[in-house]
Amino acid sequence: MARDPVLETLRDAIGDTRVLTDPDIVAGYVGDWTGRFVGRTAAVVRPVSTAGVAAVVEICARYGTPLVPQGGNTGLVGGGVPTRGEIVLSLRGLSDTLSVDTAAAQATVGAGVLVSSLHRAASAAGLAYGVDLASRDSATVGGTVATNAGGLRVLRHGDTRTQLLGVEAVLGDGSVVSHLAGLPRDNTGYHLPSLLAGSEGTLGVVTAVRVRLVPATRARAVGLLGFASVERAVTAASQLRNGLPALAAAELMLSPGLELVIHACHLSRPLRGQHPAYLLVEIADETGVYAGGGVTAGGIPGSTVGDAGAGSVGIGGGSLVGRATVLETLADAVASLPGVQDPSLAGDARGCRALWAYRERHTESINTFGTPIKMDVTLPLDVLPSFVETVPATVAGIAPEARTWLFGHVAEGNVHVNVTGTGTGSGGRSRGRSTGGDAEDRRIEDAVFGLVADNGGSISTEHGIGTAKRRWLPLNRSPSEIAAFRRLKQALDPAGILNPNVLLPEAP
Repeated sequence: MARDPVLETLRDAIGDTRVLTDPDIVAGYVGDWTGRFVGRTAAVVRPVSTAGVAAVVEICARYGTPLVPQGGNTGLVGGGVPTRGEIVLSLRGLSDTLSVDTAAAQATVGAGVLVSSLHRAASAAGLAYGVDLASRDSATVGGTVATNAGGLRVLRHGDTRTQLLGVEAVLGDGSVVSHLAGLPRDNTGYHLPSLLAGSEGTLGVVTAVRVRLVPATRARAVGLLGFASVERAVTAASQLRNGLPALAAAELMLSPGLELVIHACHLSRPLRGQHPAYLLVEIADETGVYAGGGVTAGGIPGSTVGDAGAGSVGIGGGSLVGRATVLETLADAVASLPGVQDPSLAGDARGCRALWAYRERHTESINTFGTPIKMDVTLPLDVLPSFVETVPATVAGIAPEARTWLFGHVAEGNVHVNVTGTGTGSGGRSRGRSTGGDAEDRRIEDAVFGLVADNGGSISTEHGIGTAKRRWLPLNRSPSEIAAFRRLKQALDPAGILNPNVLLPEAP
């Protein structure tokens, strides 16, 4: 059998053991986390340094061989999947760089470092990293840069782009750009971190970043609140966002999703009753403004406060020392909200984790029905309630047997739309497709994304465009914008080898 000259050249450049071709090993790199997108590749290359990445990219550019950069492969839109036989460039090996500059409150991080590892390193220095995800134990920092991930604390600290002070990356010709000084003010030209964040590996391969860190949370309190309607929950979230500077998160859940989590994960019921909509809120104290000590229900009728965070009763003891505890602050804020029903509050670590589980375990619970269609979208807050109420009927009109699950970061208008029981859902992971589903799936996506665009929203909030959404990009971007995107790619990736089948619509 003739040897592949590209693979032979790659082996010479980075070593035999760094070029994987065993089908059993390669199989772990050709599908995304959802199982909905599955591709094929002749090889996976795993360099362990920026120089190694540069060598791989230069060789692929020389031969005109496309490649797909891949991090933890936790994406949901096929952005790291070799849908057309591209070589997979795995960046997991770039995990040795992780240093914290305590004085500057910054960190220099390799692209292959797990988000959870960055959190631990920051915590050891008495600091924190502002981006947190449910997939923190498997998502890589480089992957979150490529998709400009937001996560659970975006309300408090912003998205990944907001954290970036510097970047090191390999461009499409194999050249390396590196600017990791981390100066808080540096107006010496184009801000490449902002350009590469959210570019999904189409403009360059990020190998390291310099990120800002934030003060560690000294205390936090979490509340799970019931509401009679989505509109009331959204109104409450807006009121908290505008009037409570310590607000760190505001998450919307609906009754079907919460009931699913309770049963699928064998959790106790968090509130006394069932409600159409729920709001999970968190406030964080990073400054020591709030004293430790006792807790109070803040005068909320029928509230529960305790250390279990779910089904707890009574009010914890302790003495106040002149300033409100963080839990008391949350209780007072909740008491001022109109329409709150049956709130449960927690101010200790175990109780906060227990309440967060009802939000964080939505995804795994939904996956018990098979592979869902996943759409993360953003709506203006004034139309978000009507969108949430309209989407299930819109989906049912196309697929009567389908079920729609909605939850999200409500303060930013972000809604995760999950649809199960379609052709993809019934086929599950064993039927993974490189194209993203059958005709019924496509009609559902057409309808939902069309509804989003009609209401002035965005078809992608956290996971990027990837393979899944590239045909719908014109719903949000004008022809002139897309043309500008193509010119940028041509400038930074002249051979067109970097992730060529994501983000941009196929050329006519």
